[in-house]
Amino acid sequence: MRHAFIFGALALIPLGWQAAATLGAARPETLPSPLTDADFRPVDPAEARLGQLLFYDPILSGNREVACATCHHPAFGTSDGLSLGLGDGGIGLGPARVVNPDNPPEERVPRNAQALWNLGALEYRSMFHDGRVEIDDAQYHGMRTPLGADMLDGFASMLAAQTMFPVVSPDEMAGHYQENEISTAVRMGMLTGEDGAWARLAARVAGVPDYARMFAEVYPEIAEGRAITFADVSNAIAAFMEFEFRSDTAPFDAVLRGEATMAPLAGQGMALFYGEAGCAGCHAGPFLTDHDFHAMGAPQLGPGKGARFETHHRDEGRYRVTGDPADWYAFRTPALRNVALTAPYGHAGAHATLAGFLAGHGAQGVDSYDRAQAVLPAMPVEDWAVMDDPEQVADIRAAAEPVATLDSAQIAALVAFLETLTDPVAREGRLGVPQTVPSGLLVPNP
Repeated sequence: MRHAFIFGALALIPLGWQAAATLGAARPETLPSPLTDADFRPVDPAEARLGQLLFYDPILSGNREVACATCHHPAFGTSDGLSLGLGDGGIGLGPARVVNPDNPPEERVPRNAQALWNLGALEYRSMFHDGRVEIDDAQYHGMRTPLGADMLDGFASMLAAQTMFPVVSPDEMAGHYQENEISTAVRMGMLTGEDGAWARLAARVAGVPDYARMFAEVYPEIAEGRAITFADVSNAIAAFMEFEFRSDTAPFDAVLRGEATMAPLAGQGMALFYGEAGCAGCHAGPFLTDHDFHAMGAPQLGPGKGARFETHHRDEGRYRVTGDPADWYAFRTPALRNVALTAPYGHAGAHATLAGFLAGHGAQGVDSYDRAQAVLPAMPVEDWAVMDDPEQVADIRAAAEPVATLDSAQIAALVAFLETLTDPVAREGRLGVPQTVPSGLLVPNP
């Protein structure tokens, strides 16, 4: 007798098994088509290997202590396991990360560290929770960023361009005023140009002989004498992310390809997801996102998202990008691939579990929110200014789009379905975590 394929606590039932028709829920007609190579950009393996080293190398942070992987580690589903992360000024990794008492950060990172799955797929047209880096064919270089056309020369993709921003954010990677030459340049507004922060970071990388050799091997123009730019660094990191974090071999994909059917509970969840629960209205397509922006009543915590001269703690979401009142408190629909690995959930990481997020999804959840769900390392900052203000809570509630109210059985079924989106290949990694990096700095690892 053939056995069910087991993925953790889940089972997929091969279609050839006689019991499949009775144990598996019927396949909803609204399921997306399976993913193929045509949905992704081709990746140069040598470029990806170079990007792997840069992704794990703290050389790109002002104080040489924070790598991309510090907040986007595969051990935590390419996120960091925290509601709001600690970049520069933190010690440790994942939920064990704490404030460095000798050099504490000024604030927490204001938004939850997003997972990196499939960001190189061709249908992606925006980055970050608010979409502030996005494809726009009417713009110079075909992209829109908060800096206009600055630093867009040489970037191979939107995914590459988005790497401009974490490295110059004081609380993420740059560090704070006068701590290092990068943070000083950022504070003085010197981002572009020969002495700008990005050029200084590129020069750091170019000064490491092994990096200089590998860049020359990957990019012919550099071998011919062109200097390494930050765009080259970004392109390599993007190639690595596209290769390493491509996810299209989950149990769900076997269902899409017609190779298996869901086990009973996950099948019930899939029927709910594509049926009466209405989840697929926003979580559409093969990546389970409509790539749009919605206000969903998510609780707000932490410093909020504003300019340094602003004193409020609000995160106004997409509104800060567009200025359109219809975008008030709207955030990008998260893709759900590997979502079971990427807790906490929400733009501020307010919910520690998938079940908790589903139970609190929508306007009804902001009033009943349990603050104990937040995963926040101890820090002497104001985390609950918005939630302590009834008027602001009312604004969040009023902006929220309607969602279905779910009972505990429905939530359990939906969680079982969402767990079928976990991809064993992507979770294990293709290149993995390097033991060392060319700079000689410490590779972040639990």
